[in-house]
Amino acid sequence: MREKLLFILIGLSLYSPLRGQDFQFSQFYAAPLYLNPAMTGATELSRAGANYRKQWPGLSNDFTAYSAYFDHYSIDMNSGFGISANSFQESNQNINTSEVSLFYSYKLEVSTDFSIRFGGQSAVVRRSARLDRLVFGDQIDLFSQTINPDTQDNIPDFSPYTYLDLSFGTLMSGESFFIGLSAHHINQPNLSFFPGNGESLLPVKWSLHGGYSFPLGTNNWWGTDYDNQLTLQANYKTQGAYQQLDLGMQMLYGSFIGGLGYRGFPSQPEVSNQESIIFLLGVKLDTGLVIGYSYDFMLSPIGQQAKGAHEVSIRYMFLWGDPKSRGQKSRINKCFHYMM
Repeated sequence: MREKLLFILIGLSLYSPLRGQDFQFSQFYAAPLYLNPAMTGATELSRAGANYRKQWPGLSNDFTAYSAYFDHYSIDMNSGFGISANSFQESNQNINTSEVSLFYSYKLEVSTDFSIRFGGQSAVVRRSARLDRLVFGDQIDLFSQTINPDTQDNIPDFSPYTYLDLSFGTLMSGESFFIGLSAHHINQPNLSFFPGNGESLLPVKWSLHGGYSFPLGTNNWWGTDYDNQLTLQANYKTQGAYQQLDLGMQMLYGSFIGGLGYRGFPSQPEVSNQESIIFLLGVKLDTGLVIGYSYDFMLSPIGQQAKGAHEVSIRYMFLWGDPKSRGQKSRINKCFHYMM
């Protein structure tokens, strides 16, 4: 029974990437440029960050994601500029998607407490795989629950390929709230491993997300004042036939961050998609360094074997230039200081 379940899990794990669903981060606000191009420069600081995610480590075939980014806000141009590099890997077929992206956002200041940002992303993506590891129907022996090494099917030659991927987003923010909308893959690139034999277009991914921060007063530790906050956040995504809702709550107390999240959405009445409870711990230092760790506890029956997911985020925010001569500190948006 265990072997049969493993075969099913491997099949499901292959199904999503081949159908073109995007990889996701549980700490979605700790990967701001990946979430929404309009978040480029949203802190009105310079920011460098990295993300790592290991999904389903209990299985012999898992998913791994690496991400690194840098963005900067220019007051003179009311603009944010950014760059990122991402790599998403699936171990069974060695499906590897790597991309380098450039970002731009423009800030329209409606009032002193409210602004709207418009952002765009242009990515060059390279995709590769090991298709010789595919399993065909004539290899599966249901009686012995084994897979034979030989097959009568022939796999055509395959070479890695590169494509252009375009995305856009908008972001409205105030002193204690924000709401954003993003559309990724608007040019719907073809993900087929064999373009001459048909198309497999990557569906547009729409994301609606927002958050609200509540002040919890100030406390003094070791002669330093710390502003405490409670933040509620949500992210709804839809891509092709799939949809998902992420809900989260995070609290900053002094330098320490704790959070609890939920992922799941009943996309079809007959199929339950109550996926995970997410636990988060982090620390925010006065130097501008923020580090977070989260664990996805899976609610589905396969969770005990799949072992959920581990995720680490790290970012460093700093002020570029002379804060006294430009009055930059007064313009820093506190909404985006620590959220993960």
